Amino acid sequence: MLLPNKKQETRLFEFAGAARFAYNWALDKEMQAFEQKKGFISAYDLRKEFTQVRHAKDTNWLEGISNNVTKQAIKDCADAYQRFFKLQKETGIKYTKKRLAHLARIGKKPTVYDRYGHPKFRSRKNGCFRFYQDVAKIRFSGTHVKLEALTDSRRKNRQSMNWVHLAERDRIPQDAKYMNPRVSYDGEHWWISVTIEQEISEPTGVYGEGLGIDLGIKNLAVCSDGLAYKNINKTAKIRRIKKEKRRLQRRISRAYGMANPMKEKGVRYKKTCNLIRAEKRLLRLNHRLMNLRQNYTHQITSEIIGRKPSLICLEDLNVQGMMKNKHLAEKVQEENFYEFRRQVEYKAARAGIPVVIADRFYPSSKTCSHCGHVKKDLKLKDRTYICPVCGNQIDRDLQAAINLRAYGENDIEQKFAG
Repeated sequence: MLLPNKKQETRLFEFAGAARFAYNWALDKEMQAFEQKKGFISAYDLRKEFTQVRHAKDTNWLEGISNNVTKQAIKDCADAYQRFFKLQKETGIKYTKKRLAHLARIGKKPTVYDRYGHPKFRSRKNGCFRFYQDVAKIRFSGTHVKLEALTDSRRKNRQSMNWVHLAERDRIPQDAKYMNPRVSYDGEHWWISVTIEQEISEPTGVYGEGLGIDLGIKNLAVCSDGLAYKNINKTAKIRRIKKEKRRLQRRISRAYGMANPMKEKGVRYKKTCNLIRAEKRLLRLNHRLMNLRQNYTHQITSEIIGRKPSLICLEDLNVQGMMKNKHLAEKVQEENFYEFRRQVEYKAARAGIPVVIADRFYPSSKTCSHCGHVKKDLKLKDRTYICPVCGNQIDRDLQAAINLRAYGENDIEQKFAG
């Protein structure tokens, strides 16, 4: 996290605005060529044409911005358009049913912009503040990072303007190889992300038994060895923050209604200072909830990897289908199942632990872990599994984890046998 002063923060916003302008300009050029059936315009040609735009009278403010910021924004747009063409060729889908239904309701015809996978214009209103920094010119120290061209002055006493204070000490190594540094703004703080190339030593140690993990709503994760991790969203701390968030949302909604009671189209009004403060407070609450959940997920996944199992087996959840249930959609969204899986996969790869993803249609909860009987009429409300063949009684989540462990062991054996 960055801690810029007022002048540095102003320059960061200018850099982000220049990157957004260059990206939207390149996207507009690509859309015009696509409508006229001229094909794809390369990033080289767009950059060459943008040089003339940069020196024009109307856009001479771009001369005070680093050239690498706008060049990379144009390249990002060209890459996004190339992915769009590739997606159109692979899938053959021009317009999604949901988008066509929406256009039919409002009485509009589909355009090039509505095509499936088409890049969108970056909006300042939606908080799209991010830009690229040159790899050769960025430098890190224990407490600061040097960004390119935050000041135009060449005087030595002004060069400290380029050094932005970091919130953490010695977070990024100074002698590493940097790749793709990006600066972004989340509405509250400025952040810098950079890829670092380092050698990773091979993991050593004794590994125990395999581990199956069943994800759910009652408990976030239930392991095959009987250890269960609670759902953090049921704790008093999270509930208190969510309650405060709901009250603040209602307050902001009432303020908007009082500011524009007639709700006339095209009528804009100026936000009051109290409303701006309330929106900033709501943003901080959203960040607080996100940080608490992500930190809890990191703690769980690190503890699981620290036990050094011989393998980890997870189920391939259909989260998109689970979100269609209106009674469980909010709870499923708060659990962050994909984030849990992502963290397990990359942390296990570092530790040299294989991760097996079970088939989506594998009946882990309906299969008896003792005799293998599949109980097809098992419902979601049945939290205890009672086998009609052998009489085995066990918690359904624990049984699913045990079956997932057996699935992973069989999968590893088949790979080695093959």
